Amino acid sequence: MDYLSRQEQFQRTFRGERLDAFVVTHAANLRYLCGYTGSNGLLLVVGDRRTFFTDGRYSEQARQEVRGARVVIAKGSLLSEAVKRMPADRPLRLGFEADFTTVAAAGVMRNAVPKKVAVRATSGLVMRQRMIKDEDELRLIRMAVVLGAGVFEKALPSIHPGIPETEVAGDLEYEARQAGADGMSFETIVASGPRSALPHGRASAEPIPQRGFVVVDSGVILRGYCSDMTRTVHMGGVGRKERKWYEAVLEAQLAGIAAVKPGKKAAEVDKAARQVLRRAGLDRYFTHSTGHGVGLEIHEPPRLGKGQPEELQAGMVITIEPGIYVPGRGGIRIEDMVLVTANGCEVLTSVNKELVEI
Repeated sequence: MDYLSRQEQFQRTFRGERLDAFVVTHAANLRYLCGYTGSNGLLLVVGDRRTFFTDGRYSEQARQEVRGARVVIAKGSLLSEAVKRMPADRPLRLGFEADFTTVAAAGVMRNAVPKKVAVRATSGLVMRQRMIKDEDELRLIRMAVVLGAGVFEKALPSIHPGIPETEVAGDLEYEARQAGADGMSFETIVASGPRSALPHGRASAEPIPQRGFVVVDSGVILRGYCSDMTRTVHMGGVGRKERKWYEAVLEAQLAGIAAVKPGKKAAEVDKAARQVLRRAGLDRYFTHSTGHGVGLEIHEPPRLGKGQPEELQAGMVITIEPGIYVPGRGGIRIEDMVLVTANGCEVLTSVNKELVEI
């Protein structure tokens, strides 16, 4: 990972916001900017000087991982140590990550800094940079997607009537660890029968029924980067209405993918998928946005939903995941990860999307 280039780009970004210095504290942003994977860290950038602060638990880890910044092991709070290294003899405009800072912590910061330092809240400066993945990130994301797809295909035979949803989830998670995943991107969703109508129906002790849809939504983390995939299978013979529902969701998902290209607004992609379900009379059962960004975190900008003005750019990695959720009957969701390219898009997820009957 070219951490130095990332840091230099971020310095140009916050200088463009008329800031002289910046404090980064969000864990994913620290990992992105300097490679640190611990749970307690602070990166202070003042001019061209970059200093990373952590506590004694992470002294060796920080020295091994942090790139492009001097490591300081704080004896007190990280902020107190950082304040000591801020120039007190000249005016300074200091930015911080308001999206990830509590009101109390922001108050402490304002009270702690020298009088000539003006503290300013900012939103999304690092995240906007993270939206566009570099080649190193894309390589890891591709690997995570392949690993996640393989895990699903290995665990698919474990889905049969009577087995608890939690056991299916356990098989997925075991296969992921065996394949080398750091862990799961989120708590695995296995929702069957009427429970498949819950968009976030995390695996329960309920047994898989003899008949009905089973939604399986899972993702892995590989060297820090997430994957995300949903497939829906059907237990027993599928009825005519249920098959039409599935075909409508698949058509909506393909329409969403077809709409992905640089310059297209996120809301337009959502609209392309939603229109298909509207024509099928199912749009009232589509209760969430069409997709979201994925990277170091499972949910990142941009969000592909109604009214979202963000324009897609080459290098973004997003999900396309329309679904319908019919109370008392069941639900269907189909999700792929998609890379926005210079001329359109590339579907990264390779698992078959035709309806599987078990």
